[in-house]
Amino acid sequence: MNIKPLADRVLVVPAPAEEKTIGGIIIPDTAKEKPLKGEVVAVGNGTKDEEMVVKVGDTVLYGKYAGTELELEGNKYLIMRQSDILAIVG
Repeated sequence: MNIKPLADRVLVVPAPAEEKTIGGIIIPDTAKEKPLKGEVVAVGNGTKDEEMVVKVGDTVLYGKYAGTELELEGNKYLIMRQSDILAIVG
């Protein structure tokens, strides 16, 4: 993978959506909740006004509609501003 986010942007691999069944009925992928957690795989250098707090390897929580979805070499990623990240999971 050769993506380098610019400025205050962060590249995240979303955690896989959980399989849910209701009384033996499997919910299709389109009805699954989007994961709100993921792992940071690349970060930008920040800006003069905003220092980068997250780093590669951090597990983060983000808003439901945060970021832009990317698909590269069959893998799904989200690229978002650091400000879209709500918390770092310790």
